[in-house]
Amino acid sequence: MTRKRARDLGIRIGQLPTGELNAITDVAGVRVGHKTVVRDPSPQGKGAVRTGVTAVFPHEGLPWEERVYAGTHVLNGYGEMIGTNQVNEWGLLHSPIVLTSSLAIGKAYDATIRWRTERHATTTHDGGDMPVVSECDDSFLNDVTTFPLSDADVFDALDAAATGPVEEGCVGAGTGMQCFDFKGGIGTASRVVPAGFTVGALALTNFGSREELLICGVPVGREITDLMPDDHSEGSCVCVVATDAPMLPHQVRRLAVRAGLGLARCGSNADNGSGELMIAFSTANRIPLTTPDRTLEVGALLDGPAGYDSAYGELFAATIEAVEESVANALVAAETTIGRDGNVLYALPIDRTLEILERHGRLAH
Repeated sequence: MTRKRARDLGIRIGQLPTGELNAITDVAGVRVGHKTVVRDPSPQGKGAVRTGVTAVFPHEGLPWEERVYAGTHVLNGYGEMIGTNQVNEWGLLHSPIVLTSSLAIGKAYDATIRWRTERHATTTHDGGDMPVVSECDDSFLNDVTTFPLSDADVFDALDAAATGPVEEGCVGAGTGMQCFDFKGGIGTASRVVPAGFTVGALALTNFGSREELLICGVPVGREITDLMPDDHSEGSCVCVVATDAPMLPHQVRRLAVRAGLGLARCGSNADNGSGELMIAFSTANRIPLTTPDRTLEVGALLDGPAGYDSAYGELFAATIEAVEESVANALVAAETTIGRDGNVLYALPIDRTLEILERHGRLAH
């Protein structure tokens, strides 16, 4: 059957309405680009490549000239996100967010700087503008020690970044990922809160054990015990959250924290051998490199405890729902993939999943 998105199949997660595209790009200006790198092995069985790059830009401009406020959160730290020290120190995102394979994180970092230098000629001799690059391990399907990723692959993902619909499943950085012992990949979703703000999420899904998988709160993984890979990996997940709600860095970080609750709703327990890394940003304030008097007026949501007029509860719920649906969309879109040494990751069996959800009264009609 043609693989659709979770919502198209009657899998309705949460209560809040989606944006027009139900994607992170519903936050105006946010752009996403993929480069999928797939090569078949040699006759000797070496060199099967199932990897790629995904790039997320916070707006339509150059983020190192117009920064945005951002924050990060680590749910479990067996993973890496280059650039988080700068993000957390200054509260600023000044680069695209680049996602790729674990052992290619250095290549992606270097190539992103080269791309900026060659495409935009804005890299200075002073340095300091460290791009944000993160990773998940795709070595079950991808022959990582052949070092298949090239500068051109990273350039292609950055050049491809665009607004509009976002391709999901076995694309970009998600090409070689596994999720709950099924084929994982890239997923995205969005929510619009009553206050009028939009929250979008993009997840690189490479985490979870089969028996823990929840879809719409239903323990689907306990009922689908076949189609298992030969080797289980606890994996990782990277969540990118965007919003147009005006927020300062400490406020945006609170959305990054809630992304972890979205993973928990899918069945994640942030395993000891897994890296759950979150980054969130707000597009509402553009922060220039300088102003005449070295000051800047910015907007921000009111902080305050319960009882105050606050939009935070809505935004927290939106983040959790968008991340949860991003994971579901990644699973629904992914396809069975054969990779390194004949290793296989099977796609989530859609018909069987829908039957389970229908039996539990969780399908929308």
